[in-house]
This record gives sequence, structure tokens and C-alpha cells, in this order.
Amino acid sequence: MEKRIVLAGGSGFLGQSLARYLMVRGYMVTILTRGKTASIDQIEYIHWDGVRLEDEWARRIDASYAVVNFTGKSVNCLYTKGNREEIISSRLASIQVLQEAILKSNNPPQVCIQAGSLAIFGDTTEICHEDSDHGTGFSVDVCERWEAAFFKDEWPHTRKVLLRIGFALGDNGGALGPLQRLAKFNLGGTIGSGRQYISWLHMDDLNEMFVQAIENEQYDRIYNATGPNPVTNKEFMKTLRKVMNKGWAPPAPAPFVKLGAYIIMRADPSLALTGRKCIPKRLQAEGFQFRHTNLEGALRDIID
Repeated sequence: MEKRIVLAGGSGFLGQSLARYLMVRGYMVTILTRGKTASIDQIEYIHWDGVRLEDEWARRIDASYAVVNFTGKSVNCLYTKGNREEIISSRLASIQVLQEAILKSNNPPQVCIQAGSLAIFGDTTEICHEDSDHGTGFSVDVCERWEAAFFKDEWPHTRKVLLRIGFALGDNGGALGPLQRLAKFNLGGTIGSGRQYISWLHMDDLNEMFVQAIENEQYDRIYNATGPNPVTNKEFMKTLRKVMNKGWAPPAPAPFVKLGAYIIMRADPSLALTGRKCIPKRLQAEGFQFRHTNLEGALRDIID
């Protein structure tokens, strides 16, 4: 079997970063995209809609070493009724159609990795590991339904791993980009109370987590994919300003954050005003070696 990894919904920041990381390690990469079928920089792109089983992309599942599913409407939006429905349906439908493809495969992939979210723990300052209580609210409901759908049915020949991904730090996009832009214009102050936690990790570590989940058969079920040292928003913004050689910046009180989120960013303010303090308990138990455990060092590696 060729060493091909299929990244479903892999056209975004996380998928593109993982694709490059995998290719350096000798894997061939196919990305299932809503865009056109094409070959770009040795990456194969095949059109799919994330809903219907079609022969063209299903053949790649049959020939794959592993599948990683990133599919799902971005939560960086206003939580209107229509957006809420699409956030849920896009996640559940992709799991269902990938399951169909995997179960029909003559040579099914050895592992399927589902990209999940730490948002399942809600808004809390308590330390959260994989077995901690879940929170409440829309984002929690989405995560619970997402995880339940992924683990609902048995896939006899395919191991399942779900990574609850934290605040992934990398260059040229992702979660860090908007905060860098704020700091650049001397607006990188504390957001809201500043007491909400950011469970961050460097993209190098996240990509290596995916590789370990692909190659190490001991990896199974759910992992908190985050670094070992979460920090408060206040500490994060202070460190970011330091790395970018910016001085003090005015704080952004919660009412202004809400107004800016709705009017300017067109996103739900809870994305900035809530947080969670998560640790990678199971990854550490597996002996995962983090390259970046200090926030300042991680940011300098990305920004300098």
C-alpha cells in the first residue's frame, strides 16, 4: 500500500501545514476540497462536497495509508440560526460519508484521525484533561455531537483517533494572525477580563501529533492536542507584544469586544471572551516530546 494520506477538508491553515509536514516525511498527500480537482506543488486536490460518496475521491480513500478529517464550517462567524445549522451539519455529514467510503474499501486505511476541539470543556479556569467534565452552551453541544458521531459505529479495520485541538500557533494565518494584526497597530492589549485561558501549541508540535497518531498504533480514541503550559489572555497578549517589540496597549473591555465582534469581525464574541485551561494528559502519558513549551520561545520561532 502506498504511503498516501488523505486530508479531507484540508485546504485550510491546519491542513496545508500538515500537508507540507507529511511530504517532507515521504508521504504522498491528497486533499479533498470543495474547490476544483488539480495538482499543485505535488499535492493532489480532488473535489468533494463533504456529503455525497463519489468514486473519484473514494478511490483515494481505498488506496490510502491514513485519513485525517478537518472538514467543518469555520466557527469564526456569527452564530445565526443558519450558521449554527451549517456548523453542525458540515461536521456530521463528513464523518458519515467518510465512514461509507472506509467501510466499502477493499484496503481500508489503517487509521482515521478526526480534528476536534477543546471547546467541549466550555468556558472554565479549571484544569481540563481528557476525562474532565464538559461545559455547556452551543460550542459544547457541537463538540459532543461531533465526537459521538465519530465513535458511534465500529470500523473493523481502521483505528480511530480524535485530537481536540487547542489554539494552534503558526505563521501565515491561523489563530495567531488576527492577534498579530491588533498588536501591530498598538491594539494588542488584554481582551475582556484577561483571565480567560488560552490553551496554545506550536504548529510543529500539532503536526507531529498527527504523525504520531498515524504511525503509532498505541494512539487510540481521544487526546487533548495542546501544549502543557496554558496561559491567561493577559499573559498571552503581554508576551506577544514583547516579541513584536510593542509597548503597553490599551485593554479591550468586554462591551467593546462584543461590539467589534458583531460589527467589524462578524464573529461571535465568545471566541475572544471565553477560554479553557487544558493539558495534554494522554499525550504526555504516551511519552510525546514537545518541541515548544515556552510561549515566548514559540512566538519568537514563528514571528522572528
